[in-house]
Amino acid sequence: MCLGIPMQVVEINGFNARCEAKGIEREVSLFMLQHEDIQCGDYVVVHVGYAIQKMTEAEAQSAWEIYDQMLAAEDAQARGT
Repeated sequence: MCLGIPMQVVEINGFNARCEAKGIEREVSLFMLQHEDIQCGDYVVVHVGYAIQKMTEAEAQSAWEIYDQMLAAEDAQARGT
């Protein structure tokens, strides 16, 4: 199983981009999406340093809501509540 993280593109330099999610920034390769028109402000799914899919802001928000719920459930379980 793999997990892709929704991130917003904040800067593009060739096939590389600086992307941000929840205050964390990462350098991401856009090479696998070279056929897409990726612009600053767009959202992409990032897996092991590569943008693998373009997504809408609504899709990114929905994914983060699910991830936040999963993390909260895991935290509650770890605390025994």
